[in-house]
Amino acid sequence: MAGDRPKRVTIYSIARECGVSASTVSRAFTRPEIVNDDVREKIHAVARRLGYQPNKAARGLATGRAGMIGLLVPDITNPFFPPLVRSIQQAASVADWSVLLVDADEVAAEETELVEQVRSQVDGLIVASPRSTDADLETTLGDIPTVVINRVVPGRPSVVCDNTTALTAAGQHLRELGHRRFALLKGPEASWAARQRSEAIRQWAADAEVDLVESGDFAASYDGGREASRAFLDSDATAAFAFDDLMACGVLAGLVEAGSSVPDDRSLVGCDDVLLARTVTPSLTTVTAPVGALGAAAIDLLREAIGGEPARELRLDGTLTLRASTGTVPVGAVRA
Repeated sequence: MAGDRPKRVTIYSIARECGVSASTVSRAFTRPEIVNDDVREKIHAVARRLGYQPNKAARGLATGRAGMIGLLVPDITNPFFPPLVRSIQQAASVADWSVLLVDADEVAAEETELVEQVRSQVDGLIVASPRSTDADLETTLGDIPTVVINRVVPGRPSVVCDNTTALTAAGQHLRELGHRRFALLKGPEASWAARQRSEAIRQWAADAEVDLVESGDFAASYDGGREASRAFLDSDATAAFAFDDLMACGVLAGLVEAGSSVPDDRSLVGCDDVLLARTVTPSLTTVTAPVGALGAAAIDLLREAIGGEPARELRLDGTLTLRASTGTVPVGAVRA
């Protein structure tokens, strides 16, 4: 019966319960930055309890905003990105944004085309680990509010996972296990994160006075890791740093096929701590990235950028996670 239908929750019913005006409730959803924090949180809490669903189409007409943000990733098949996407979606939902996901398939030129396709549909962009040059990014992004993850682009807000301390700890861990000759299996040339990780390992090796053999660049993929395994074997190193966990899994497979055991014959360190790092055999010693914090920070920075606030750079530390892929240097290996 019509009389049994639940009443539709409106901004007026929320306003009555909160003891504020309907216009204040409206601003809490359309211009949250200008509403007192305590009042805004109370309004949102009551709205959630009552099951209020903002009309995004009406809000867009009133504010000129789409209620949607774009999220550009270089390769959604890389297991680092699905958890990052989820963390961004969760943080975006709290800010009442929908997320439009686009995948560049590891092609820098695709990033430019994809941004052009979505820019009119979104209030702002989050670009994760872009492969384009700084100049190309700046030309492409123009005046659209944008936050960059795991890359620093001058003049743009960014949040990066700084793995320097964790990679140094990984090197020291391997050195304490007796390793003195190391392989650095570098990631994609266009990856800012790959360059940062390589530089951190180089600096550690120089300070620790150990041998470091560099190979690559290799694709951030399982097949890239299989290719890197051959360079590892040819280097005579007893331990290696792989650009990321997906590459490290390919390295493990290549070593096994060559009859080399991990960690009995060689040790291996990955980076990012994706699900594969925990489920592969042997499980990977790796650097754990604070993925949830990266997503939440990116949304906070995007809100600031849309509000016209100055660009900020945030650095979140990765942490070393020890597992089964690292062990003592094999008997008979050359020690410096």
